[in-house]
Parts: sequence; structure tokens; C-alpha cells
Amino acid sequence: MAKQTRTSRSRKKPVKQRRSWWGLVFKLGLVCAVLIGVFGIYLDSQVRARFEGQKWALPALVYSRPLELFPGQKLSYQQMLRELQLLNYRKVASPDRPGEYAVANNRIEIHRRPFNFADGAEAARSILLTFDGQRLARMQNPANGRELGYARMDPVLLDRLNVEQREDRLLVRLDQVPELLVTTLLTVEDRDFYRHDGVSPLAILRALVVNIKAGRTVQGGSTLTQQLAKNFFLTQDRSLWRKVQEAYMALIIDFRYGKDEILEAYLNEVYLGQNGAQGVYGFGLASYFYFGLPLNELNPDQIALLVGLVKGPSFYDPWRNPERARERRDLVLRLLANEGHIDRDTYEQSSSRALGLIERGRMGYGRTPAFMGLLRQELRERFGDDFLRQNGLKIFSSLDPIAQHTAEQAVIEQIKQLRANTKRNDLEAAVVVSNWRKGEVSAVVGGADPSFAGFNRALAARRPIGSLIKPPVFAEALAHGYTLASPIKDEPIALRSDAGQVWRPNNYDRQFRGQVMLVDALAKSLNVPTVNLGMALGLDKVVEGLRRMGVQQPIQAYPSLLLGTLELSPLEVNQLYLTLANQGLYQPLTSIRAIQDEQGELIYQHSARATQVLEPEAGYLALYAMTRAVGGGTAAHLAARFPNRVMAGKTGTTNDLRDTWYAGLDNEELVSVWVGRDDNGVTGLTGASGALRLYSRYLDGRGVDSLELTPPAGIDQVNFALRDGQPADPRCEQTRLLPARAASLPAVRDCRPATPSRPTQPSQEQPVSDWLRDIFNFAR
Repeated sequence: MAKQTRTSRSRKKPVKQRRSWWGLVFKLGLVCAVLIGVFGIYLDSQVRARFEGQKWALPALVYSRPLELFPGQKLSYQQMLRELQLLNYRKVASPDRPGEYAVANNRIEIHRRPFNFADGAEAARSILLTFDGQRLARMQNPANGRELGYARMDPVLLDRLNVEQREDRLLVRLDQVPELLVTTLLTVEDRDFYRHDGVSPLAILRALVVNIKAGRTVQGGSTLTQQLAKNFFLTQDRSLWRKVQEAYMALIIDFRYGKDEILEAYLNEVYLGQNGAQGVYGFGLASYFYFGLPLNELNPDQIALLVGLVKGPSFYDPWRNPERARERRDLVLRLLANEGHIDRDTYEQSSSRALGLIERGRMGYGRTPAFMGLLRQELRERFGDDFLRQNGLKIFSSLDPIAQHTAEQAVIEQIKQLRANTKRNDLEAAVVVSNWRKGEVSAVVGGADPSFAGFNRALAARRPIGSLIKPPVFAEALAHGYTLASPIKDEPIALRSDAGQVWRPNNYDRQFRGQVMLVDALAKSLNVPTVNLGMALGLDKVVEGLRRMGVQQPIQAYPSLLLGTLELSPLEVNQLYLTLANQGLYQPLTSIRAIQDEQGELIYQHSARATQVLEPEAGYLALYAMTRAVGGGTAAHLAARFPNRVMAGKTGTTNDLRDTWYAGLDNEELVSVWVGRDDNGVTGLTGASGALRLYSRYLDGRGVDSLELTPPAGIDQVNFALRDGQPADPRCEQTRLLPARAASLPAVRDCRPATPSRPTQPSQEQPVSDWLRDIFNFAR
């Protein structure tokens, strides 16, 4: 009996062991489930933080001005073609899609793209332009021939100001993506995307079969959701643990978010190439990077190439490995044709095309480094250092691509010529172009190599301005009782300093004329009359006038100031002359028109605020005198080069022919030009033989819009006697007809002799402060 009991107990013992093992397994399973759940909660928090917060740090987009079109505008056929090239419009036989144009003789038909301008969105539209020389003659609707009075082109994308230095992307919404791109992506990467739950075992098997049939890897086994999880959250290592996390996160993403939201995130997150130090992420930017086109204008072959790059942007880099990239593109096209997504004709046409790439890195970025330097500086000054950290800003600038290109070409070609003429290969140049009516900067060139992003001479190189100082000095005199006919002494003068040193300024030609009219002293850029005029007026008044007109830096009130020892940059010169161009109205130059936030809401709009700092009559008279400098003075080269055109301007040359300057304007643009050497060495050039020639070359390409001088009320044409500058009867003596404020003049004298009167001149020797350390021998 006892033996049987022992046997029974021994048989029951394994059952208890099995139960204890099952209990252990259950407990371990429960622990694992808890750990998986906790890990899932952690992953879920990561997913939600990324998807429901700011997914990406989007750069600020910087656009040019939109080209405004209207009959009579100064715009040539070639300039319009240049604008279309910058916008990457496609030349076709008959434009029927946005972004296309056709040409015939002097006509261009354009299918303009839709665009959300700073002042509102505009739909795509067709425009027929007819040109006549340097002018846009007619605008029509090509569908019905109806005359149009106004239109504007979409602006050129100039640059992208990135906060994130390693990634760059252009955000696109799903409704902005071509249907064929979505179809191609799903066909190649994840055809069950809308049916699986984030992970698809069937996709892995299908990819295996397709790859075996193709003899190479055509499809991957990971779903788009898995790829998105990897790109968003994980590293690129190929460990099993990473694949587990990827699958788990894909399930969470698919559970929490809709398929369209996941697809949109993928389209913007996928890595598609490398642009220097920055990765190209998303199809929106890749479209510009490879083809220079917006995503919705891509052809089937271009779409196929982009989707093919998903597999390996480096391996299939179309610039380095064009044959490999073409094979991959054609393979994707073949898949589309086999699946019935494109017809056979489309397949044949698309696979026969070249890759059609733009030059690497030429999607608009960095083309205008000098202007972008100005824009960045203005953004910092107006809004602070952190302003660009806002996401997805759109900055509408004032840059005119036609003016910018013309200025760059003028600098490249003319500096090459000047270097050859002078045998000085280190000659440099800087140019600033502004629309003087609006107070906007249209173009900036910072050096002889316009593409160089280093030292920006247009903003940072302050050099003595020579005779560019004279128009502001003469304008101040005209505001204090002088007339264009006022006689100014042109005789040897000696000014003594406190230390006993004597300065004897000379004219450029070392000649003295005894006496000259004020208008001729400016037109001929005579130094001695300028010194006489400035000293009679008073240096304090000259300094005060310069400050009102826009000079912000400290100004030393030495007599040498009157011959241009003041050091300014080309941008500061442009600001100074902007006041003269506007007949005494001061407004600060700007490079920014408007700014939109990420939602397209306007957060900044530039509004020009002009202040009258000089009497309009004095401003007009000074501007008139500057037209005489072009008509027959130191800038007469322009009158010969562009006959029957009215322009105003002033040359400038500094001591020993070191710096050459020109500031000139027509009816629309004000251009300041500097030519010199970075080491302040001798150039062997004057303002007329250096900077003026560069400006002339600019006008060759840009065209001249003749200056229309409108005199303010109170300005009349008056006959002035040549001998003393007083109003006189031309029947009685030699006179000259000049504009003047008639109400402030004495009555016209009769034919009897009269004693001449003129403003007080400085004595032959006049003590002044110790200024001789800063004196030029001449300036012109």
C-alpha cells in the first residue's frame, strides 16, 4: 500500500512542474507585454510630438520683384526672354500649360503660372506681348485678341534663408502634387499603401518576386510608413532592433493618422539628393534642384527620375552617373506602362528624352550674393537676429533680375576691358541700382566677380567720393539764395590753417577762368569755384545739408570736404543722390517690399515715407545742373553715346587717380558706380574714363528712359547776363536762358550799365582749422 502511494505521488509531480513553467511563461509574457506597451507609449509620444507639432524647420523664401507689364514699358524682347529663362519657363510651339512660352519674330506668347502674390493670389493666364526695340508695344489676350493694359509675371525665387543648416526642403501640400507622381511613387514603393496597416508582409513577398523577375532590386519591402518612421525618428543602421522599432512606429503612425496625412509627410521628408552641405528633402525642392521647375509642371520622365532616386540618390545621382540614372528612370517608366498608368506612346516619348537637368546647384540660390547681403542686413536691422527663425516666411524683395543681370554683365565685361587698358589686373568695381521713385534697391554688384559671396564692396567699402560731393554742395547753395547763373570766382585761392600751412587747390586742368556761372562750375566739375562757393556758404551748412540728405556717419568740417574727402560706400552714395533725384525728398532705401508668414498672411508691408529735407526748387535746379554735366560737361560721353536722351549725373575722381566714381539717373533708375583697387592703389583712371564707362555699358543693355524734369511751382525760364549773372534783357546784352525762382530775383534791368552784384566770396587767405592732413590736390 505504501508503495502504491509513493508511485502515485511520483506521477503527480511532473504536472505541477508543467503548471509552474506555464505560470513562469505567462508572467514573463505579461512583463514583456507591459514593456512593449510602455515602449509603445514612449514611441507614441514621440510620434505625436513630431506629427502634431512643427514637423520641419522651413527656410524663408526670398523672391524678386514681379515683373510688371504694360504698353510703353522699357522692356526689350531679349530682356523678356532673359526673365523667362530665370523663371525656367519652357519654350514650346504652342503654350497651353502654365510655365510655357512661344516666340515668333518680335512677339512672345506666355502662359503665366498662378502665384500667391503679396497682395493676393492670381490664377494662371495667357498673355501675348509685342515688342518694338527697347519697348513693350502691345499686350493682348491671345484667345480673343483683346488689348490688355496691365499684367505681371510671377517673381523669381532668389534664395532660401535656412535656419537648419543640414536640411533644405520646399513644403508642398498633397493637393499640389501631380496625380501621376503619387501613382508612380505608390507603384514603385508601396502599392498596398491605402490597404495595409503600416506594415505589409505581402509587400515584402511581392517585392521579392518583382526583383527576381527584373534581375535587380526594383522594389523594396518596407512600406512608405516604415520609411517615414525611419526618416523621421531613426538612424540609417541596418540592425534588427532598428527594423523592429521602425515597424512598431509604422503601426502607431498608421493607427493615429490618416493615409493622406502620412503620404503628405512622406512626400516632404524623403531624402532625394545633396546640394553642397545641405540635404535635399522632399519632392517639392527636388523638382527645383534637378529641373528648376515647380512640381506641378514636371513631365512623366522627370517624375519617373525623381521617384527612381528614392532608392538611392547618391547611387543614381544623375549628374555623376547619368547612364545609371537613365536606366533607373526608364525602369520606372516601364513599370508605369506595364501597370497601365501611362500609354505606350507616352512611354516611348518619355524614355527617349534626355534627362533634362539644369546645371548642378543652379536652382537660383546664391546668384545674387551682394543683394542678399543687403537684404540680410536690413532684416537684422528691422526685425532682429531671431526673425528668420519663424517658419516658412515668404520675403518679397525689390530685386529686379533684369537690372541685376545687366549690371553683372556690365561689370564683368567693362572691368575686363579696363584691366587690359590699364595693365592693372586687380581693378575692382561695385554697383548699386535703385528705383529712385520708389526708394527701392533693384540690383547690387559687390565686386568684379559678381558671383563671389565674400567682401561686398557695395555695402562695406567706404572710399573718398571726390567730386560726387559737388551736387549736394551746390544744392545747398541754391537753397540759400544762389542761382544757376550766380558768378563764382575761379581764381587762385590760398587757405591758411592754424598751423600756418597753406592749401592752394587747383582745377583738374590747372587752368583758371576768372569767373564762371554756378551751373558751369558743376557741369565742368571745377574745384576752385566749388571751394569758393562752399567757404562762402559755410562748412557748417554743407555738413548739415549732407546729413539731411542721408549721410549718417560723422562728417569732418574741413575745407577738403568740399573736394570729396568724405568716405562713403556705393550704397551710401546711392542714398545721398536719391534725395537729389527726388528734388529734395528723402526716403530711406529698402530691399524689402513685403513679408508673409507660413499661412500666407501679410506681416510686413513697406510703405515709403518721404521727408522734404531740401527746398523742391533747389532740388530741381541742382538736378538740372547735373543734366548739363551729361549734356556738355564731364559726362558728355553719355550724350554722344545716347543722343536725344536726357540724363543727369556726376563723375568723381580722387587724389592720384585712386578712386573713380559715377552717379547717374534716367527717368526710372539711379545707379552709383565705383571702380578702384582694394589696396587703395593708383588706377590711372578718372571718373569719366573708369566708372562712367561701366555705367555706359549698363545702359547699353538696360536702355535709357529719358529723364522728364518737372519744375515745381515758381520755377520759370529767366535770361541771365553772362557778365554778372543778373536778370537781363537779351536784346541789350549777351544772356543765357536758365531755370530760376523768378519771384526771388531782382527786376530785369534795362539797357543802361549796372553795377554787378554777387554773393560774398572768401578772402584770398582765410584762417581755418587744422584740416590739411585730409586734403586732396584735386577732385573731379
